[in-house]
Amino acid sequence: MKVTVMGGGSTYTPELVNGFLDRVKQFPVTELWLMDVDEARLNIVGGFARRMVEAKGSPFKVVLSTDRRAAVAGASYVTTQLRVGQMPARREDEYLGLRYGLVGQETTGVGGMAKALRTVPVILQIAADMRELAAPGAMLVNFTNPAGLVTQALSMFAPDVPAVGVCNVPITAKMFLLGLYERASGLKVDPESTDLVTLGLNHLSWHRGLRVDDHDVWPEVIQEVVKELREEDEPEFDPTLVETLKVIPNYYLGYYYDTAHKVELQSAWPPSRADTVIEVEKVLLQEYADPNLKEAPADMMKRGGAYYSTVATQLLNAHYNDLGEVHICNTVQGGAVPGYPKEWVMELPCRVSRAGIQPLPAEPLPLSCFGLLSQVKAYELLTARAAVTCDRALAYEALVAHPLGPGPRKAKALLEEMLEINRPHLPAKWFGSEA
Repeated sequence: MKVTVMGGGSTYTPELVNGFLDRVKQFPVTELWLMDVDEARLNIVGGFARRMVEAKGSPFKVVLSTDRRAAVAGASYVTTQLRVGQMPARREDEYLGLRYGLVGQETTGVGGMAKALRTVPVILQIAADMRELAAPGAMLVNFTNPAGLVTQALSMFAPDVPAVGVCNVPITAKMFLLGLYERASGLKVDPESTDLVTLGLNHLSWHRGLRVDDHDVWPEVIQEVVKELREEDEPEFDPTLVETLKVIPNYYLGYYYDTAHKVELQSAWPPSRADTVIEVEKVLLQEYADPNLKEAPADMMKRGGAYYSTVATQLLNAHYNDLGEVHICNTVQGGAVPGYPKEWVMELPCRVSRAGIQPLPAEPLPLSCFGLLSQVKAYELLTARAAVTCDRALAYEALVAHPLGPGPRKAKALLEEMLEINRPHLPAKWFGSEA
């Protein structure tokens, strides 16, 4: 079985390799292809990956490639963790927001839109390659941000290619909330016996339930969260919000609920998050290049992405082995949420088996949550279409629709600056050329 990682030169890759090594008996990958357009970086990360696998007895072969189509050919699974324009493009996204007095962030607001415009055409090309070259029924598993918007675009423009979007935020939230429950109850709980109930969009979701051995422990969790929030000098969220709605917001909702504070924090830049990650990655790549290094270094966790390998490899394993496990995924909800448009890609619990990614029935969110969600979904739909058509009017409308956008008066100027900054990474059609 061949598994391909698009963006194999990522500093996340060694953690993913660990996940495959841990599950090789259940998930018998024979070839792990790491593909990247940055050959120098690929050789460093890929060389380290090969040493990791060799140290475990070489249960599978690691192949390095800069040829996208060769990497896709015959693959049973293609995972995407790529970053068009690499970290300097992320830095531009952040400072674009700063210049306009807006949130400057990788996946939310104007930065998320810039990243989507760069990313969607590339992911759709990978989907087209899969349609032509991959093994029958091959699945595209997307981790590339903005994961929900990218998955929405795949559902609209490549609906015949099995695809799912995945993020590590739900599992991180589950582990945190499970820790709160354990401290409050005095019990030790196996994470495998727990299920998080969450609903929304990627990076715009609300956690609303936790089950331990099929027992609902949400009232205890809510009580503990409210207690902790009230004890903090500067709580992440207003405890009254949590107590009233009985939901716990995904931490990215802080950009929406406390926008002015988030923008104020940016006044201390540099360093932005991209500036910081650039320095972290310099150190990591130096460590990865050490020919004696055979295990992931402790510094890797400074990069972020906790539980990334767990999310990735458990999902693939559940699909391959027809386990019917419940995972939080981004997929077309298809009527699982009554009253919501069936074509919306949402982040929600899904049953994962050989039959695919099946959303589980979910109760609609409180109206106050739905109002924000519907605004952002309108932006996602418009941005997905703009990314494919290179239509400035659609892109302008998307900026106006976004609750963290610049508003109609500044949208045109910001859009032109966004496009010009990203000219090297965008289709030529944006600039009046088909070349």
